[in-house]
Amino acid sequence: MINTVKDLAAEALFVSFLQPSESPTRQTVEEAITTMILRHGSDGCAAGVATEFGDHPDAAVRRMTWVQEELAVVLAPRTPALH
Repeated sequence: MINTVKDLAAEALFVSFLQPSESPTRQTVEEAITTMILRHGSDGCAAGVATEFGDHPDAAVRRMTWVQEELAVVLAPRTPALH
């Protein structure tokens, strides 16, 4: 189940308009993922990834590498702030 959620999040972030150069915050990444899932659904996100890998494989590999790096941060457990 966890891998399915992570895969869907990766596909959604991949098809989003966020760019690595924007250095998005955790919240921005989470919002982009939610927006893309609501807009395209899981099948639409997967189709977008497949299209990019077919049309622009080199760029798609670089983007997916960035996506995986962002998700490592977003999916990491949050540590509560100490007061």
